[in-house]
Amino acid sequence: MQRSVYSTILAAFVLLIGCHSKDTSSPSTETPAAPSSQPAVSTSKTAPVAPNDARPLLVCFGDSLTAGYGTDPGQSYPDYLQADLDAKGYHYRVVNEGVSGATSKDGVSRLPEIVALKAAVIVVEFGGNDGLRGLPVKDMRANLDRIVSTLKASGARLAVAGITLPPDYGPDYVNQFTATYPLLAKKYQVPVYPFLLQGVFGVDGMMQADRTHATAKGNEIVARNLLPVVEPLLSK
Repeated sequence: MQRSVYSTILAAFVLLIGCHSKDTSSPSTETPAAPSSQPAVSTSKTAPVAPNDARPLLVCFGDSLTAGYGTDPGQSYPDYLQADLDAKGYHYRVVNEGVSGATSKDGVSRLPEIVALKAAVIVVEFGGNDGLRGLPVKDMRANLDRIVSTLKASGARLAVAGITLPPDYGPDYVNQFTATYPLLAKKYQVPVYPFLLQGVFGVDGMMQADRTHATAKGNEIVARNLLPVVEPLLSK
């Protein structure tokens, strides 16, 4: 899908992406007039780990799209990715490290705890909240650069999942923003999936009423779409 198509598809999407720091048991349909000043809130729904589970970790690190905002436990895209990996015979434990409302700066602040997980593979998904707030692209790029470089230096194998912005933000800002993900992927030689909700946004039954977050069915498709990006990083 071309960049211009991304921008059109996401005209409503970015307005609410991950900015909620309320109880995630029910999605909000309100569109904020200004960026939220409330802190990001963890909505990770990873199941408890058995004491003897020694599988290598695949960490999904991002905002509410990763966390599975508005869905029931077991219905985030990392949950479905776990099921897909199990079905294909991969022995990895998928860990959901999504935080609703997180910006790329928040991602940087969480780096020590993510590094401490000693993950084998990490999927990085940030940027939507930076765009929502109109934060400088150079700052987002610096934050994402630090996230990717730090996690890669930890020994993890990485994939990057991106988003885009509506044309309302102006062509210069949108073009610079959207170009961030392929530039980052090229610099660090990591695979990139440019638009996390590709094939999901705008499709009946795939999006919640807020037109921002995927339904359980949508998250299932997100996981399926990400699998070919992640699979080359895995070993059986």
